[in-house]
Amino acid sequence: MAENKKIWKPGTLLNPVPVVMLSCGDINGKKNIITVAWAGTICSDPPMVSVSIRKSRFSHQIIKESGKFVINLVSEDLVKETDWCGVKSGSDTDKFAQMNLTAEKAETSDLPIIKECPVNIECTVTQILELGSHDMFLAKVDSVSVREDLIDSSGAMDLKKAKLVAYSHGEYFSLGEKLGSFGYSVRKKK
Repeated sequence: MAENKKIWKPGTLLNPVPVVMLSCGDINGKKNIITVAWAGTICSDPPMVSVSIRKSRFSHQIIKESGKFVINLVSEDLVKETDWCGVKSGSDTDKFAQMNLTAEKAETSDLPIIKECPVNIECTVTQILELGSHDMFLAKVDSVSVREDLIDSSGAMDLKKAKLVAYSHGEYFSLGEKLGSFGYSVRKKK
């Protein structure tokens, strides 16, 4: 039997979402990290993503001018650093230094990737959509770096080993047990 529902005000209740740290850099070499929970896949061929960033954030202008950013996936052991990078401004703080994060050169640009993150997704902005409080940056994926221990001998990736984190309405969560896999509901039993 279905529970009764109450009408809630329109809002951003699509949850949980991935929480990521975007790394970026300006033309003068200043590096920054911004924590983003509004990131997602928008196309598989060509591979494309989107991130939405509040216009008032320091990184917004950097990414708008450079046209590039790196999505760094967050593991359970980086939750404190992720939260800290989300509440501090890069305008007056070196987040890499303050959080003891290692900035390594990206494969396809001079941007920094965060070495401690299990996966780094290098992106080039293709379009900026002005939406209101946030702008959405649409971007093509240029390169993906994956920690070697996440790839098995057959070349398959096991992201469960990365212990990725989700964000839901102001809280961080580890991912739970697998409930199924794509197509399991229609797969023929052997």
